[in-house]
Amino acid sequence: MEQEELNRILELHKKWLNGESGGIKADLSGADLRYVDLRDADLRYADLCGVDLRGVDLYGADLQYADLRGADLRDANLSGVDLRGAYLRDANLDFSVFPLWCGSFDIKDNGRLAKQLLGHIARLNLDNAPRDLQKFISKIPKKFSNDICKRHYINEV
Repeated sequence: MEQEELNRILELHKKWLNGESGGIKADLSGADLRYVDLRDADLRYADLCGVDLRGVDLYGADLQYADLRGADLRDANLSGVDLRGAYLRDANLDFSVFPLWCGSFDIKDNGRLAKQLLGHIARLNLDNAPRDLQKFISKIPKKFSNDICKRHYINEV
């Protein structure tokens, strides 16, 4: 998709969000958005199912309650992105910069993202952490990180 076309869709979506006449909810389902500028874009409630966002810089974008089912977000920069309430089931976030702030609360996930995050937590070196935290984290199966990362880096069982 060309940047001009996307800008027009974003303009109409903004009108829709504001309840203005002529506004249209953004439906970018299945679109290839790899080469467009989405920094600070307001895509709240937008339909983005199956969209290709590989490597896209989404810094500061607002994706609250957006439908990102099956979206390809590999290598995407999600820093500062507001994903509250976003629907991310079956989305691929491998190698993306995931936002670890309140803007990632209440994401709807089918377990893939949860396993990936738990796998990373299970692999933290907590030698200098409080003992109760070490004990708690040690109960997370390292299997999660193996399941997610086996095709990338980890070769252990």
